[in-house]
Amino acid sequence: MSEKKKNPNTELLAQLIIKGIQEKKGDDIVKLDLSNIHESLADYFIICHANSSTQVKAIADSVEEFVWKNNQELPLRKEGITHGEWILIDYADIVVHVFKTEKRAFYALEELWGDAEAQYYQSA
Repeated sequence: MSEKKKNPNTELLAQLIIKGIQEKKGDDIVKLDLSNIHESLADYFIICHANSSTQVKAIADSVEEFVWKNNQELPLRKEGITHGEWILIDYADIVVHVFKTEKRAFYALEELWGDAEAQYYQSA
């Protein structure tokens, strides 16, 4: 199976999303590279968590603001705002998951997508 060529704009978008997460101190940031997994819906999942619903919402807002200011791109959709326990931001090639700590442990996306190459980032 041949490796799918990555779009440079997708790489830039991933960097911007990670910086937006770091701005609000998202914990345990990981970028899962799903581009070589046939069943995947996106090239990347970017995942992080926070200890409160307030911080989860702040991280999601920061991601959107940072991406818009630096790349003038809006997400296709955003879900989970009301409860702030798991916010999903869909940028087509990249899906951002911002969890409240216990929800991240429960859903364990990193384990579910265990075949993906994982890259870890420090909080700012």
